[in-house]
Amino acid sequence: MNKTRPLRHRTFWQTYRKGEDAVELLTIFWRTAFSYFMVFLMMRIMGKREIGKLSVFDLVISIMIAEIAVFVIEDVNKPLLEGIVPMVTLVAIQIAIAYVTLKNQTIRLWFDGKPSVLVENGKLNRAEMSKQRYSLDDLLLQLRENNVTDLADVETAILETTGKLSVVKKERVDKKNDRAQSESEDSPEDTGSSAKIRYEGLPLPLIMDGKVQDQNLQKIGKTRFWLKNQIRERGVVDFKDVFFCSIDHRGRLFLDRKS
Repeated sequence: MNKTRPLRHRTFWQTYRKGEDAVELLTIFWRTAFSYFMVFLMMRIMGKREIGKLSVFDLVISIMIAEIAVFVIEDVNKPLLEGIVPMVTLVAIQIAIAYVTLKNQTIRLWFDGKPSVLVENGKLNRAEMSKQRYSLDDLLLQLRENNVTDLADVETAILETTGKLSVVKKERVDKKNDRAQSESEDSPEDTGSSAKIRYEGLPLPLIMDGKVQDQNLQKIGKTRFWLKNQIRERGVVDFKDVFFCSIDHRGRLFLDRKS
C-alpha cells in the first residue's frame, strides 16, 4: 500500500544534501536571481543616499530587506509574495519618512540625529566624546584618514550623523615665519629641559586621558620628569589633569586639559 509522503519544511542546504530532483534546485536558482534583482531594485528606488554613508535609520531598513531576501531564498516552500510584500512595505516606509524628514527639521533630527562637535576652537570636547563613546584613538585614526597628522592643526572636528569626521584646519602662518621660527629653535642657545626635539614621523601622543605614554617618551629620548616640567610651564600640575598631550616632529607640544 502506497502511503502519501508527508510534506516537510526543507531549507536550501537540506535539499542540497539529500540530492533532491533538479526541479527544486532550478527553483532555488531562479528564486535567488529574482531576490537579487528585487533587492537591487529596492535600493535604486530608495535613492543614491542608501549607496553612500548610511544613517541609523537607513542601515536598519537595508539590513531588514537583506534578511527578508535570505528567508525567501532559503525556504523553498515559502511563496515569493511573502517576501515581496515586506520588502515593498519597508521601501514605502523609507520613502515616506525620507519625504517627511525633508520637510520637518524636528523629525529629521529624531531619525538622523545631529552632528557632534568633538573639537571646537582647537579644544577637545571631552563630554561629547564620552557621550558618543568616541575614544582618542578613534579621533586620531579619523584625523589621519582626513590627511591630518597633528591634532594641534585642527580648529574644528565634527562627527557627522553618518559616522564620518569632518575636519576644519587652523589657518597656517606663512612659510617665512615658520622658517624663521625653525631657525630660532635650532639655535645653540636653546638648551636645557625646554630644548626642541626633532625626529621623523607622525606626532606622538605623550599623555592620553591622564595616562603617560612611556613608550613614546622613550622614542624621543625624554623622561617623565621632563614631561612634568613641560606641562607645569603650561599651568598644569599633574598628569591626571591632562586629557591629551602630543609632540610633533619639530618638538611643538600640544596640550588639552581636562575640563
